Amino acid sequence: MTEPVADAFAASALAVHTITTVELPRHSWGPPDAPNRALVVHGLGSNGPSTWRICASLADRGWRVDAVDLRGHGVAPRTLDYRVEAYAADLVAARPSAGSATPWNLVIGHSLGGAAAAVAAAADPHWTDALVLLDPAIHLDEHDAGVIRASQEAAFADNTIAAVHAKNPDWHPLDIELKVQAVSQASRWAIEQTSDQNHPWDVRPAAHSLATPTFVVAADPDVYSLFRGPLAADVLTNKRVSMTIIQGAGHNVHRDRPAQTTKTIGDWADLQVVQGARRDT
Repeated sequence: MTEPVADAFAASALAVHTITTVELPRHSWGPPDAPNRALVVHGLGSNGPSTWRICASLADRGWRVDAVDLRGHGVAPRTLDYRVEAYAADLVAARPSAGSATPWNLVIGHSLGGAAAAVAAAADPHWTDALVLLDPAIHLDEHDAGVIRASQEAAFADNTIAAVHAKNPDWHPLDIELKVQAVSQASRWAIEQTSDQNHPWDVRPAAHSLATPTFVVAADPDVYSLFRGPLAADVLTNKRVSMTIIQGAGHNVHRDRPAQTTKTIGDWADLQVVQGARRDT
């Protein structure tokens, strides 16, 4: 790790531990006394319920799953700070049980949620035992930043069932309904500030520093992916990080190819539990 990268990571980690946090609302699946606990973190402009396919799939495997609304999204508190480090600070403060330092068995983050989860896990290696990043927004060049901004502006301009269905005809009806709900709940100002306050957008120092087993579930570059090419190769130099691609899926892998995505996540998550149990014996 070069000195500038080390300095950038140190500054990011310090910010995560000093930012004033907000308490994130939770939406839960599975029995409260399940032996394994997972946290699911949505992307920009979405909300906790929008991750329902992932949450329900893990719950069917015996997990307890909590999906949060990020600050400025869903019914979460609003604030002035929308740096990725602020999102990460809220996540570090969120634990399976209030007032406990017990780690999550698994954290899953999509897009912005993936970036924030990576920063959180790097800043606090004891926050989660394993990490899944769904087409994470690790580094955005000007093109990708523009695509995201345009997509968010379009969502706010015509937030209707018909518009979402026309753009995503293969999505499950619930995904369409929940996308409309998420946009209606989100703060437009918060979404805009997330882009403005993170320019340039780059959490590669955190990704390089991850000590937690991390699995990137990337979108198909032939459709559209934020995690591709030289960026993916760079992050994969961290030997704790592995990767797969969901063929035919765009950036919203869990909506575009839900069956394949949820099976991929679940199989890897269950394997981490088994490997963790072996290490503990």
